[in-house]
Amino acid sequence: MKELSYQAMRTDMAVNRLSGEMREFKDEMRGFKDEMREFKDEMSEFKDEMRGFKDEMSEFKDEMREFKDETRRESQRMNKQWGDLANRLGTLVEDIVAPSLPRLAAEYFDCDILELFALRVVRRKGGETREYDAMLVCPGLVLINETKSRLQATQVEELLQTLAEFPRFYPEYQDRRIIGVLASLYPEDGIVTHATRKGVLVMGMGDEAMQLLNPDALHSASS
Repeated sequence: MKELSYQAMRTDMAVNRLSGEMREFKDEMRGFKDEMREFKDEMSEFKDEMRGFKDEMSEFKDEMREFKDETRRESQRMNKQWGDLANRLGTLVEDIVAPSLPRLAAEYFDCDILELFALRVVRRKGGETREYDAMLVCPGLVLINETKSRLQATQVEELLQTLAEFPRFYPEYQDRRIIGVLASLYPEDGIVTHATRKGVLVMGMGDEAMQLLNPDALHSASS
C-alpha cells in the first residue's frame, strides 16, 4: 500500500513537472509568436519603406531624365546663340566698325582720299592665304582692321604678326606706314593698355559710334 502511495506521489510530481514544462513551453511559444508577429510587422514596414524607396528612385530617374533633356536643350540653345553671335560678328564689322574707319583715318592721319577701302579682303601668295576683316589705304598709309567679339592679349600679338607679314602679300604697299586696328564693342582696359604699349590701335563703342580708345598708341606704332 505504501508502495502504491509512493508511486502515485511520484506520478503526480512527474505530471506537475511536465505540466510546468508545458506551461513554460506554451509561454515560450506565445513569446515566439509575439516575436514572429513583430517580425512580420517589421517586414511589412520594411516592404513599405522599400516600396517608397523604389518610388523615390523612379522619381529620381524621371528627374535625371528631365535634367538630361534640359541639358541637351540648353546645349542646343547655346550652340544656336554662338551661331547667332558669329553671324552678328559679321554684321559688327560691316555695320558698326567699317563706317568708322574712314573717319578714324581722316581724324588721326589726315587721310581725305581713299585709294582702297574693302571688307573681307583675301590675298593668296605662294600657296598661302591671308584674310583681313577690313583694309583701308590712303596715300602713305594702310590700316588693317581685325574685329573680335571679345579682345584678348594674344590677339594683339597675332595682329602684330599679321602686320609684319603684310608687305610680303602686298609688296605694292611696302613703302607705306602700316597700322593695325583692333575693334571690339567693349574692350577691357587691360587689353587696351597692352595694345597701346605695342602700338596697336583699339576701337570700342562710344556714345553713338565706334571711337579710338588709345590715340597714345600712335606714338609707338610703326612709322
